This record gives sequence, C-alpha cells and structure tokens, in this order.
Amino acid sequence: MLFSLLRGNLDFTAALTQVLAILVIVFLVLPFHEWAHAFTALKLGDTSVKYRGRLTLNPMAHIDPFGALALLLFGFGWAKPVPIDPRNFKNPKLGMGVVALMGPVANIVAAIVGGLIFHAIAAFAPTFFTGEGFGYYLNLFLVFYIQINVSLAVFNLLPIPPLDGSKILFVFLPDRAVAWFYRYQNIISIVLIALLWMGVLSIPLNFLSKYVLTFVNWITALPFSFVK
Repeated sequence: MLFSLLRGNLDFTAALTQVLAILVIVFLVLPFHEWAHAFTALKLGDTSVKYRGRLTLNPMAHIDPFGALALLLFGFGWAKPVPIDPRNFKNPKLGMGVVALMGPVANIVAAIVGGLIFHAIAAFAPTFFTGEGFGYYLNLFLVFYIQINVSLAVFNLLPIPPLDGSKILFVFLPDRAVAWFYRYQNIISIVLIALLWMGVLSIPLNFLSKYVLTFVNWITALPFSFVK
C-alpha cells in the first residue's frame, strides 16, 4: 500500500487513489464487516450484542486505529472485534463458525457491489474508463477497492487464530484442540504478524485472492453480458 509508493511501484496519483479506496473500506466496509458479525450473532440468539453498541454501521463504533494503519501500510488490517457470547447459541461452536463466516462474506458482498458498478459503467459507457481523466482514476479506485476487499476476505478466512477462519475451523475440531488454540492464541497471533511482515503468506494469499477475484469478476459481469 503506502510502502508501494515508497518502493516506487506506484506513481503518486495512483497511490492517492489507492489510499482513498482504503479509507472508504476503513469507514464503510470494515464497519459493515463487524456489523455482519453482530447481526448474525443476534439472529442466532446472542442478544447481548444489543447492549454493546456494535449493531451499527457507525465507523466510530468499529474502527481500530492500529488496524486501519496496518491496512494503509500493508494491505491487511482489522477493526475492533465484536464481543460474542457463544453460550447464547443453541450450538456454541457452530454458532461461532457461522458468525465468523459472515465477516468475510460481508467483504465479498462489498467487492461484488464494486464489481457491479465497474461493469455497469463499462457496459453502458464503454469509453468512460479510457483516457487520463476522471474515468481513469475511478477505474483505478474500483479496481483497488475490489482487490482489497477480496484480499481482506481471503486473509480473514485463514484458519489461524484470531482470524475468522479459525472459528470456522473450530467447528470441525474436538474441544481439546480448540482449547489448545485458545491457550496459545497470543503467541500464534505474534507469529501471524511476523509471517505477514516477512511476506511469507503473500504467495498463498495472492494465489487464493486471484481465484476469488475471478469469481467476483464473472458474477458481476453476468448481468451486463447482453450489452454490446
């Protein structure tokens, strides 16, 4: 992200466009991600989320300054986790897995919305994205916006605590294994951050993101496939 500008991988205007896409995600999509967790938990029986101020799309209720900064610098960030009490679910492990899944789904939905806007403009105004004017930078913005949302979804689906994917994994693990992961969650989190910093996870994340991006592009192009 911002490091791409420092390395010379992006020109200044493109970098500003990318930063704008990240800010939109920080103030709109990350709150939607956390709201999806809270709303799903409520529907599954955890009424305690009502009293924690997280059943809202107000970004001030969800933004984590360090998570937002990490997103700007590295392309992977986070918001404040929504406190969930799984004891209120009929099946605590399954309930937590479903609640966790809804966060990445929210990012995919956000990416699909961006893809629909992109393909609608491309279908009905084919020359809008050409040239070097506003259309060119809107094109860049939408591409960055879609790519970052897909990357966040894939990142959060990694089966590593404290990411959402770990809660999904726990549905299929025995309680003893789940307890082990929770016992060493802080250490695992530090290792995860170190792996991200060293770029070790870049190859698998980029590989998975490529296929999700292909799916998002395919599904959002379908409604406009009839437009010549």
